[in-house]
Amino acid sequence: MSAKQSAKLIDGISILVADQNQHARKLTRMMLMNIGAKSIYEAADGIAALDVIRTTNPDVVLLDWEMPLVSGAELIRIVRSPGVFPHPDVPIIMLTLHAYLGRVNEAIRLGVHEFLCKPTSPAALRDRILSILIKPRPMVRVGEFYVPKLRQLEVQRDPTAAQ
Repeated sequence: MSAKQSAKLIDGISILVADQNQHARKLTRMMLMNIGAKSIYEAADGIAALDVIRTTNPDVVLLDWEMPLVSGAELIRIVRSPGVFPHPDVPIIMLTLHAYLGRVNEAIRLGVHEFLCKPTSPAALRDRILSILIKPRPMVRVGEFYVPKLRQLEVQRDPTAAQ
């Protein structure tokens, strides 16, 4: 996909950037604008983020783990409550400084679609957003959790291999 095609696809969506750090929100907004995003909302804490998700129903949420009032993990638990929260299927990309294995695994278990480490690049951000837009994964219940369906590995067969 060309940069022009991806920018056109990203142009049509709304994105929430939820991060307690004003500088990080500004930097993320600039990167999003550079890749074609035009409808960008911001929230400085978990309560504000929940309010924006409820009222605007963004197409994608970029969420930091460390948030005041309601943490990123708690926000995911609240959002991923079908029948309780109005938009439980909203795609969430965790964007955080703290990317150790335990946190990544917990974020996936809670229902994030993608995970990015700060600082990130516009290209990495674009690629994660496009993966959500181009290959959307339906939400499924796994035990007590409501999560994106696991990706299926695409196995390519060698046409010259014996059958």
